[in-house]
Amino acid sequence: MHAPALNTSRISRIAGLVGEPARTAMLFALMDGRALTAGELARSAGIGASSASAHLAQLVDAGVLRVASTGRHRYHRLASGEVARMLESIMQVAAATAPPRAPTRVGPQDDALRRARTCYDHLAGRLGVAIAERLAQEGALVLDDDAAFLTDKGRGSLARLGIDTTQSAAALSCRACLDWSERRYHLAGRLASQLCRHCIEQGWLRKRTQSRALDITPVGGVALQRWLGMALWRGLQPPAG
Repeated sequence: MHAPALNTSRISRIAGLVGEPARTAMLFALMDGRALTAGELARSAGIGASSASAHLAQLVDAGVLRVASTGRHRYHRLASGEVARMLESIMQVAAATAPPRAPTRVGPQDDALRRARTCYDHLAGRLGVAIAERLAQEGALVLDDDAAFLTDKGRGSLARLGIDTTQSAAALSCRACLDWSERRYHLAGRLASQLCRHCIEQGWLRKRTQSRALDITPVGGVALQRWLGMALWRGLQPPAG
């Protein structure tokens, strides 16, 4: 059976939809996995409600977003993990090709996103990178360019963190994802999704309202510092100056 031919018109349509600035802003607002209303997405893009509705209708029609109705409200979310990975790749390329700039002092909100944030369903920022580095240091993870996989030691390392290790290998699968702010790899995939969910359920991380930033709680600081080690924990702190 032959693979279907690439539909260049379809590719061009998706690229054009994602590439419009207002739609880009709305899509990135959904990268923490939440479902948002048209009004919330309009505010994230800085546009009016009617314009947002028109943009969202196009994204839903193209299969980039899906929508669910609850009572009088309609909630939009990314249609799939494939869409999230496409947006991640765009962020990585945009960060890698950005022209050099003189160093600037970032504000508190910017640094919060760089420290710990959700990237669709997994952890990103300095915390996401530190977790991947810790697993690699323990010999629990092989992390190389676009590849990532658990070694035989991996289940023991995950058990010490509190992850259920009786699951199948498929449930613990992962892949490398280049972090757009750190320019190093964090983890994506099923294992990364579990790690993110586990840290939130344990009360180690707390979601912020209307933001992808995550706050490390006091109890989370104790647990993560113990597991990561002092060197990686110091790396989570804001840069001096």
